[in-house]
Amino acid sequence: MPHLSVADVLQLPVVRQGGPVVLAGHAGLERPLRWVHATELADIAPLLRPGDLVLTTGVGLPADDALGDFARSLHEAECAGLIVEYGRRWYGSLPAALVGACGELDLPLVALTHETRFAAVIQTVGELVVDRQLAELRDAERVHETFTELSSGEAGPAEVLDAVGRLAAAPVVLENEQHRPLDFRPGPDGSHGFLDGWPARSARVVITGRTGWDEGNGWLVTRLGTRERSWGRLVIGSPERPPQRLVAVAERAAASLALHRLHDRDRDNLTRRRHHELLVTLQAGPPSDEVLRRCELAGLPVERRRFAGLVFRPARVGAGRPDLDDVVASVVHSARVPVLVCEIDREVRVLVSMPHSADEGATIDRLAERVAQRHAVVACAGRAVSSPDSIDRTLLEARQVADSLSTPGQGPRVHRLEDVHLRGLLTLLGTDDRLRLFVDRELRALREYDATAAAPLTPVLRALLEHPAGKSTAAAALHLSRAAFYDRLARLQKVLGLDLDDPGIRVSLHVALVADELARRRPEG
Repeated sequence: MPHLSVADVLQLPVVRQGGPVVLAGHAGLERPLRWVHATELADIAPLLRPGDLVLTTGVGLPADDALGDFARSLHEAECAGLIVEYGRRWYGSLPAALVGACGELDLPLVALTHETRFAAVIQTVGELVVDRQLAELRDAERVHETFTELSSGEAGPAEVLDAVGRLAAAPVVLENEQHRPLDFRPGPDGSHGFLDGWPARSARVVITGRTGWDEGNGWLVTRLGTRERSWGRLVIGSPERPPQRLVAVAERAAASLALHRLHDRDRDNLTRRRHHELLVTLQAGPPSDEVLRRCELAGLPVERRRFAGLVFRPARVGAGRPDLDDVVASVVHSARVPVLVCEIDREVRVLVSMPHSADEGATIDRLAERVAQRHAVVACAGRAVSSPDSIDRTLLEARQVADSLSTPGQGPRVHRLEDVHLRGLLTLLGTDDRLRLFVDRELRALREYDATAAAPLTPVLRALLEHPAGKSTAAAALHLSRAAFYDRLARLQKVLGLDLDDPGIRVSLHVALVADELARRRPEG
């Protein structure tokens, strides 16, 4: 509701009956009016509050030549205006000193040409002031209730902006730090063109406090966040200087948006901790009924479902790339696929829950493709299982596939057990003591030689085994002449005490080398 002004008072029937004539201070007629006082005191100014309107007959005012000082005292007290009734001291005109001073100060000076009941004026104006104050209180209560309900309901930005649009009946814009609109409500009149040239216009608007009014654009602007860590601004269309009620709406909305941001961060942290705990528990073995119930509460359905484990590892370190766990979490959320997801040992592990009718391969491939569009990754999947008791197996297989890749990033978008062959088998057996003993038995002599030799022989064995087509190719792979390669090959055969032309010996040594390589780069956990 707009404020009551001196101009409004002059339109009241009880005042119009007095034949009001504005003699000076026309520019101040729209200033807010707080109350009305009838007085004949010359030193009334110290008793006035800003916005008070003075009624007088003039009988107690100073001499005519001192009325200029009287007008200045009213101006210094921020008086809303002075209304003088003719008939007691002055008839037909007021002293030039008073009129001139009020004109210089833009202090409204009004003469009542007919006798007027001051008590009736005070009562009428007082009732209007009180009515407006009650309306402001009701508005303030409505604003308070609206944003309290939004905050308690952890409302998102869209709901907050809807509320601001209703309360302000004006266009509303939520912008980021770079002055790009994030969301917009056009207001009741559609506000065509309100966003035209927005980034450039907004960048020129600087507010010194938390909230400010930009007269040029007609915007009420509220900063979101602190001055040091601002994350955007809320803008409400306000062609006229905004009333306190609108400022309150803007600042309460800013508080609700900040609270939502805090809730969102807390929810995200809590969700990640819960997912981490559940995945660690699930990969340790068959889950208990309590763990399955916690999975359901975390949004992962377990009844009549199939499950597949996924592992994402960064393919490379990319400057400016978002964290991989953030990317995966965002992708699965937008895809509306029920999952548990968390970061463990510098990789992101995911457990996907699917209905039996779903195409497991297509579902996994789509998720991996979406992640790959936003982050360079190596994606590995375990085989889908139909029982919660086997969830640990699919999670373990996904990790074992990732561990067994010889050239991460090459091959299919999603790596599976069938893509890794011997390396996959050896990865599955990687923690078996019998495999460790086999590797040690096959390679012990070679390791002992290489530990003190100037020219180690392990690269020679690897080249020989990886290039079965011919020894010339193996020599070229090491950038050695054939003579030098044959010399080292003879030394290798002597160290091992084995016939390297025997196919069975070659297979055995190849398996040992691959198993040793996988064991050396296998992550903990």
